[in-house]
Amino acid sequence: MYKKKRVLNHGVILWVAVCLSSMLCVTIIVPGLLVKKIPHGDTEAPISVQANATNKESMGEQGLMIPVYLTKKAAIETVPLEQYVKGVLAAEMPIEFELEALKAQAMAARTYVVRRVLDKDYSNMPVSDALVTDTTAHQAYLDEQELRTKWDKGSYETNMAKITRAVDETKDLILTYEHKPINATFFSTSNGYTENSEDYWPFKSPYLRSVPSPWDIQLSSRYQETVNISYQTVLQKLGVTSIAAASTSAKGMSVLEWSTGHRIKQIKIGGKTFSGREVREKLGLASSQFTWKWTGSQIAFTTYGYGHGVGLSQYGANGMAKEGKTAEQIVTYYYTGISIEKASPFITKS
Repeated sequence: MYKKKRVLNHGVILWVAVCLSSMLCVTIIVPGLLVKKIPHGDTEAPISVQANATNKESMGEQGLMIPVYLTKKAAIETVPLEQYVKGVLAAEMPIEFELEALKAQAMAARTYVVRRVLDKDYSNMPVSDALVTDTTAHQAYLDEQELRTKWDKGSYETNMAKITRAVDETKDLILTYEHKPINATFFSTSNGYTENSEDYWPFKSPYLRSVPSPWDIQLSSRYQETVNISYQTVLQKLGVTSIAAASTSAKGMSVLEWSTGHRIKQIKIGGKTFSGREVREKLGLASSQFTWKWTGSQIAFTTYGYGHGVGLSQYGANGMAKEGKTAEQIVTYYYTGISIEKASPFITKS
């Protein structure tokens, strides 16, 4: 599953290659930023540049450097670890959230990428020289230019000061279990509970256990949503020939098993058995806890919660922070049995 790759050398390099053909091609590598421009008229992703440094060698005066593939720019930007965490924090959590919730998210985001570095995990990458993308395939990330666009001139400084404080006050801190960085998964909104990892993914983690998360119900606008999907679309996406309106019918829709986190674990639809996750992903639902109602030629699905439900609930974290809980209390609540340690010893040993 994992591929061993080399990350970018962050020494002072400037290389300009001119292709003396019908097109002009320019590649520039500078400290902290790699941009591979696409020849004019070419719409494909940039060709990767061969890496020429080990993970250890990417540790300079600025510490660990993270190569991020920016999907909209089709370019790789390499930034210091703590700057990367700021970009993730700004992209993943509303700036209006409490400081302690932001700090909890910062520790989860830092843990995610440090674990990926240590595991040499280059999975789900469109190019070979980046470690993560700026999408939710890994963690959402916004660079400085995008942040200035997201926030107006008056709020940028204030918002970045808050982001910086959350990151600085958790600098170098990661979440561990038995002295190893955890798989620090997180999501937006719970249905009132988080989910055991094995009830959504095909693996069991001792720290990804279902816990109550009652704060989300009052705080999140994504807690309950209804979407109408045409009957024909449901048939097509689920790959069944017909669905009876009556749940008692062999071709109807009926829940076979519920998870510990009060989500659908198994459901029969049109005579075929699915996991709750499969139905959620095939139909594009917000959660794997849902009810349904027939409305003419459509089926109305009402979902509870938003996201996979495993790990830290962002709105739950904000609810805990509003009650006076610290970031440390938040992460140790949502990740069972973990510790908080410094990342630097792990990185220098890698």
